[in-house]
Amino acid sequence: MNVSAIVPAYDEAGRIGAVLKALCSATSVHEVVVVDDGSADRTAEEAGEHPIRLVRLAENRGKAAALDAGVRAAGGEVLLFLDADLTGLKPEHVDGLVQAYLDGDADVVIGVFREGRMGTDFSQRIVPFLSGQRVLHRRLWEVVQRSVGDLDFGVEVALTKLALREGWRQKKVVMDGVSHVRKEEKRGLYMGMLDRMRMYADILRSLVRKL
Repeated sequence: MNVSAIVPAYDEAGRIGAVLKALCSATSVHEVVVVDDGSADRTAEEAGEHPIRLVRLAENRGKAAALDAGVRAAGGEVLLFLDADLTGLKPEHVDGLVQAYLDGDADVVIGVFREGRMGTDFSQRIVPFLSGQRVLHRRLWEVVQRSVGDLDFGVEVALTKLALREGWRQKKVVMDGVSHVRKEEKRGLYMGMLDRMRMYADILRSLVRKL
């Protein structure tokens, strides 16, 4: 089965290159699709320095919409979702996620951080279902896409709720040494906190929403 990696990115210049370097070096991935979600910086230009397929959205539409645009542009049966702001990502992390899916004992594989940064390690021990690192078949995403609607960062919660409702088998894979850059580090304290509050609001909407 061909594997397509989808990387949604919004203003990730200076960070996305390291993710794509590791991703493009992974032997298990057949194509990489980057969705520039209306970035105002050089995200698209930096992504274009790597052997990827670039999808550019004219305006910021949110994570769920960016993922869906990437899936529509991708050709693989198996979809690997990765965040654009990961730190410490190596090709073996990518191959480990894909192999865990190809083993055939799970419908959805979730990558969780360990030994990266204390904050992200702790949060993913408490709420691993918020991880953006996933592997699943395209047909499962089609079910998700019909249900998430206008959700943004709540898409991971929607995936988890649908997996429970539909009886999809889920498996967690530890990604040692991987973490991500906090919003406050990217955008400054004030704007980063505003972005975080918006993210939490999306997650809360997804938690209470009937799918």
